[in-house]
Amino acid sequence: MDGAHFYLHQLSPFLWEISDGVGIRWYGLSYVLAFLGGQRIYQWLSERRLNPVAPNAVQDFITWAAVFGVLVGGRLGYMFLYDFSRLLEHPASALRVWEGGMASHGGILGLVLYTLYYSRRHGISWTGIGDSLVVSAPLGLFLVRMANFINGELYGRASMVPWAVQFPSELRDRPELLERTPLASAPLEPILEGWRKGVESAQAYEPVLRQVLTPRHPSQIYEGLLEGVLLFMILWFMRTRMSVPRGVLTGAFFVLYGVFRIVGEQFREPEDFNFGMPRGVFLSLFLLLIGGAFLVWGLRKAEFEEGVRSKRAS
Repeated sequence: MDGAHFYLHQLSPFLWEISDGVGIRWYGLSYVLAFLGGQRIYQWLSERRLNPVAPNAVQDFITWAAVFGVLVGGRLGYMFLYDFSRLLEHPASALRVWEGGMASHGGILGLVLYTLYYSRRHGISWTGIGDSLVVSAPLGLFLVRMANFINGELYGRASMVPWAVQFPSELRDRPELLERTPLASAPLEPILEGWRKGVESAQAYEPVLRQVLTPRHPSQIYEGLLEGVLLFMILWFMRTRMSVPRGVLTGAFFVLYGVFRIVGEQFREPEDFNFGMPRGVFLSLFLLLIGGAFLVWGLRKAEFEEGVRSKRAS
C-alpha cells in the first residue's frame, strides 16, 4: 500500500507540554472551552426568558452540570461501557479524566439525572431546564470530537477517499503491522512518541508508517460536524425562531443526536458490538425512543417558556 498521498497524522495531544507527559492537553482544553461557551449560551437564553433558570443562577447550575453530569457521567459511562476490565483492576483509573476516555451516552445520562435533581430541588420545569441545556450541548460535542481527532483516537474505517488519514495510533491496536519492517524489533511507544515529538530519529519512521498504516475516514471530524455544528444550528433555530412547547427541544436533541450518531458510526471503526451492531449504534437506538417520548409529552402538554409565550401573544 502506498500511502504517500494521504495525510499522516502527527498532531500532539498537548497544546503545551511542560515536561514529559505533563502539560495542557487539547482534550482537557476542549472541556474548558465547552464549559465557558455553554455557560454563555445558557445565560443568553435565560436573559431572554427562554430558560427557567434565573440569570443569576446560571453559573452555579452550569458548573455542577459539568461536574456531575458531563465529567462524572461521561467518565463512568466510558469505563462501564468500553473499559470495564480496567475499572475492575484499577478503580482509581476512573479519576484519570485527563487521559481521555469519555462516553457521550454516559454524559447525556448524567445530565438527565442532574437536571431532574435540580428541577425538583428548585421547583422549576425539568423539561424547561433541558430544552436550553440541549441547545448548549452541541458546542461541547464538537470541541471534544476535534480533540479526539487531535489525539488520533476513535478513528474511522478504512477508506481510499482523497482526504483519508493514516493514524499512527492504529499500531496500538495492530502492532503486527510492523512485522517484516525495519521497525519490527523496535519498542512501540518510542516510535509513537518520537514521531509525535518530531525528534530527528523519527524521520526514519515516516516511510514505514506510510507503508503499513491504513488510510481511514477522519470520522471524528464527520461526527463533530454532525453532532456539533449541524445539531446546534437546528436546535438554535428551533429555540430562537420557532414557538415550541417545553420538552420538544429535548426530544429533538435526543432524536437528532441518535440519528447523527448512527450515521457517524457508519464511518467509524467499531470498538465493540451489541447484538451485531456497533455499540454506538445500539445505544443510540435508546436515545431515539427517549426522544420520541419527550416529543409526544411536550406536544401534549403544550406548556411554553415565558419568552415563547410573549412571542406567541405579540
